[in-house]
Amino acid sequence: MTDQLLVTTTENIPNQKYEIIGEVFGVTTQSKNALRDLGAGLKSIVGGEIKAYTSMLTESRDQAINRLCENAANLGADAVVMMRFDSGSIAGDMQSVVAYGTAVKFID
Repeated sequence: MTDQLLVTTTENIPNQKYEIIGEVFGVTTQSKNALRDLGAGLKSIVGGEIKAYTSMLTESRDQAINRLCENAANLGADAVVMMRFDSGSIAGDMQSVVAYGTAVKFID
């Protein structure tokens, strides 16, 4: 979906006029599993990157962006400006990631 819509963290798109449609977002929440927790516990003893968690967060981020784009496309947007991420833990064993921004429609 992201290849159909321009998604940018900037406020302006150079040489492009647009009208604001409104706020859009995409959210996902994933839970950790026992194998990831076991691996993370062992890794925390010796130090280093916990690749299972890194992978989970990367997948969550990608899914949040895809949902943001679906939301924007449903509103007829051509792009999303000022895209940002936020994340947090829920109940200690779940991770939530949200991508949010402003949907815009290009004008001549």
